[in-house]
Amino acid sequence: MKVSGRFGAGPLSDVPAEVERAERLGYDAITTSETKYEATTRWTLAAHVSTRAEIGTSIIIAFPRSPFVMAQMAWELQKSTGGRVMIGLGTQVKGHNERRFSSGTWEAPATRMEEYILMMRAVWNTFQTGAKPEFEGRFYNFTLCPPAFNMGPIDVPPPKIFISAVGPAMTRVAGRAADGLFLHSFTTEKYVREVTLPELAKGAQQAGRNLSDIEVSGGGMMALGNNDAEIEEQLLALRQPISFYGSTRTYLNVFDTHGLGELGLMLHDMSVKGEWERMVESVPLDVVREFAVASNYDDLPDVLAKRMDYATRVAFDAPSDTPEDEARLKDLIRRVQAI
Repeated sequence: MKVSGRFGAGPLSDVPAEVERAERLGYDAITTSETKYEATTRWTLAAHVSTRAEIGTSIIIAFPRSPFVMAQMAWELQKSTGGRVMIGLGTQVKGHNERRFSSGTWEAPATRMEEYILMMRAVWNTFQTGAKPEFEGRFYNFTLCPPAFNMGPIDVPPPKIFISAVGPAMTRVAGRAADGLFLHSFTTEKYVREVTLPELAKGAQQAGRNLSDIEVSGGGMMALGNNDAEIEEQLLALRQPISFYGSTRTYLNVFDTHGLGELGLMLHDMSVKGEWERMVESVPLDVVREFAVASNYDDLPDVLAKRMDYATRVAFDAPSDTPEDEARLKDLIRRVQAI
């Protein structure tokens, strides 16, 4: 199993040191997300200072950006790294697209994401082969690329494209069109096994693909520690992201799978009122345990082998502030890679 780390949650100036740490520890891949900070600057800097690891996004918001521009960036980074780039795309939700990113009218996000991926692949095909661009879709078109704007071929395969999905329609898109699926952090083992994996397989079948050709990246929420007290502290902290994601109606189907739909509706109502602290306090620890992998460091490989046997890669981190901590984390990464 591949092991992924993360970078880019803080200032841009921290990225080189974060990449050096990840490669020293032995991570197979490192990814940056797009929350407070814009992701492409961190992704680009990490790609240029890295020497070994796969460099990716998990995730970058797709619809505010042209698929041609995204394809250009990924193509250049893939060439400069010798084939170590992965692009992880996500949609975010309607409110953020329309009211924060100003991405236009929210319409058919699964259909739009599939077109986005297909157009990126069409752009790469034109760059690689010189083929006339002939992609015409409902949302995106690529029918013009004079030689002056063609980046030309590269000597490595195209970048891998992952997408993040929670709902069935977007998960089927991953099965039809993507190289990999990022499981959202707001998911549970029950939801993955009963909803996500069957829908991923359905999408793969629709495209005549094998499910084994699609990577699945797990990880999500984890409560790790040296002892029960440290794990409990981590579990309590996870009530905040669960309350935040759980207040979004787009993700209500995850709660519904556990018979917790009323909790989701209650959290949504509190979020509308701005009752953020009350939201956190309303998430029971039993609910947190459904979402989070809770383990001490020594047992984590065995826990992941059982709980995420469907995953080809997993993301996690642990402190490495002292030589002893770093040695433990290196060993932990090696043990998970051996799964």
